[in-house]
Amino acid sequence: RHMCLERNESALASAHQGQPLPETLSVMESTPQVRGMHTIIRNKETSRDEFIFYSKRLMRLLIEHALSFLPLKPVSVETPQGTVYEGKRLSGKRITGVSILRAGETMEQALMAVCKDIRLGKILIQTNHDTGEPELHYLRLPKDLSEDYVILMDSTVSTGAAALMAVRVLLDHDVQEDKIFLLSLLMAEMGVHSVAYAFPKVRIITTAVDKNVNDEFHIIPGIGNFGDRYFGTDAPSDWYESDEGMDY
Repeated sequence: RHMCLERNESALASAHQGQPLPETLSVMESTPQVRGMHTIIRNKETSRDEFIFYSKRLMRLLIEHALSFLPLKPVSVETPQGTVYEGKRLSGKRITGVSILRAGETMEQALMAVCKDIRLGKILIQTNHDTGEPELHYLRLPKDLSEDYVILMDSTVSTGAAALMAVRVLLDHDVQEDKIFLLSLLMAEMGVHSVAYAFPKVRIITTAVDKNVNDEFHIIPGIGNFGDRYFGTDAPSDWYESDEGMDY
């Protein structure tokens, strides 16, 4: 274990304890339906089929919620009855989705179901075993992102390390910080504060925020290893994934 990084993360966590959550954070309303879905996917006894079904349902709600933050402009259309309807249309070039592999990829289907003809990109971040630092291992982004709204997706965010690097990659590719939306099913307060402190213009959107991260950087009470539970696999230790016992 790389003590330097561990100390940094611990210092960050303690520095933010008791701080109010940032204004750039939007947590979906915990309706009885949402609470019910969380109960199922957080339960360690839930079967893989059920886990996938309710995760997907929650992802769809999260995407719909996130789209409500996109700027819209007034537009008039004519109805089949020949009358005018005063409506709204996206004010901007287009939306692009970018998933943080592996678990962020699970959210692509929900995004494509809601946003027609959306462009998709992928980012893979893994740990350098010598330094304990996150490294970019794979990147595929659509061209010309400078005017796009980018929906950055990861299933869970614990320390925020992978999300921070992914945001930096997007900024390096000319995405505007205030046009980045970080979406996750579940986040730890520590990760929320990390992202908001480093990138105060990035909008952070999730279905729930848990208070703690344990010594293994797992979210508590959490959801477990999302990728393993969704894909039915054991993750390699160097996957730099949110709530997945990252190999620091």
